[in-house]
Amino acid sequence: MFDYDLFVIGAGSGGVRASRMAAATGARVAVAEEKYLGGTCVNVGCVPKKLFYYGSHFHDDFNDAKGFGWSANDVDFDWPTLRDNKNTEISRLNGIYQKLLDDAGVITINGRATIVDKHTVVINDQKITAERILIAAGGRPFVPSFDGAEFVITSDEIFYLETLPSHALVVGGGYIAVEFAGILNGLGANTELSYRGSQLLKHFDQDLGIRLADELVKKGVQLSLESNLESISKQADDKLLVRFKGGDQRSYDQVLYATGRKAYTADLGLDNTSVEKRDDGTIIVDDYFQSSEPSIYALGDIIGTPELTPVALEQGMAFVDTYFKSSPRKVDYDNIPTAVFCQPNIATVGLTEFDARAKYTDVQIFQSEFRHLKHTLSGSTEKTFMKLIVDASTDKVVGVHMLGAEAGEIIQGLAVAVKAGATKAVFDSTIGIHPTAAEEFVTMRQPISAV
Repeated sequence: MFDYDLFVIGAGSGGVRASRMAAATGARVAVAEEKYLGGTCVNVGCVPKKLFYYGSHFHDDFNDAKGFGWSANDVDFDWPTLRDNKNTEISRLNGIYQKLLDDAGVITINGRATIVDKHTVVINDQKITAERILIAAGGRPFVPSFDGAEFVITSDEIFYLETLPSHALVVGGGYIAVEFAGILNGLGANTELSYRGSQLLKHFDQDLGIRLADELVKKGVQLSLESNLESISKQADDKLLVRFKGGDQRSYDQVLYATGRKAYTADLGLDNTSVEKRDDGTIIVDDYFQSSEPSIYALGDIIGTPELTPVALEQGMAFVDTYFKSSPRKVDYDNIPTAVFCQPNIATVGLTEFDARAKYTDVQIFQSEFRHLKHTLSGSTEKTFMKLIVDASTDKVVGVHMLGAEAGEIIQGLAVAVKAGATKAVFDSTIGIHPTAAEEFVTMRQPISAV
């Protein structure tokens, strides 16, 4: 007899969802969390990042307001107010997660669980057995090894800084890097973004990364592409002297490394089982989240699928349906929409142009770039960019991409259409809402190219 039917390691989005839903079927469930309820998203990810994004965007809003007759010359920003109000909201959400688990009858144990064998974990020197063990431990920020790496911070620490840096360097070219470059710049920090590659957001459609770089520079971010950091040393005044390959060196108050995340599988005890991992540390599972050790399962950021909260939530539901409701089902990873809360926003669903051309023999591209109606009075030179990718043989829209205000809100609705298999003819026959930026998606008629 096992202590629990299910023991979950990690109380992030996927772990909490799986725990609650399994307990609702009558299963005996416990979840272990060593840090904070809600995982990355709630504590050091999407939620606080979006709150910081909102706070940083007021800088642009105040400037835009002048063209509409508003005077906002004596505005002042107080970093501790934003930070502490954010902390209060996160604490509220932590409490909600705890109540959800308690109300579902899930036992919550604080601490790092280590797997001893295929049915046993140790936590706080206590051995606990379970029929099934589910690993939902997520990921952690990755900082490469170099001289002075101990002086940098990651996205885990930036949310809790005592003071806002006056001069900051962000290293990286992915979504976390471009988001925080915009946030720091908007909050008033002199911000530089350094990336070793030649294009930002390399996993997104190429047109988005190119245009975002232009917009970041226009907003005041100093951008250095194909730039490699060599070392960091702390000066007598606590400033950080950064040396770049090629000889350049500059001084900063803070250096934020946003160079990706790694699966949090270290010291988990997987060596005590037959669980197989990839070279990057992610756990190999089948379509139903079962590892090569039949009693051990994994889901979320730790298995190499898209690292998105809604994906982990869906995986948690599918896991419970399969093993606790006798209704096996797989998660469909095609056409997952996603957003980047850079400034301006980016959102996308479906294939990039590069991937579409690799998959289909006849691809049509429709795109539009324009100045938002708001900015005809604000004076801002910010551009909105929209792109549709169509498989010409079927007329299906296979990719939708946007750079511009509220891109995430707009693409969420269009993702339903793409998921449903809408054709370009359906887009064309849909009447737009005027005047909106979103109506451009149903008024693009002339392809820019056809291959």
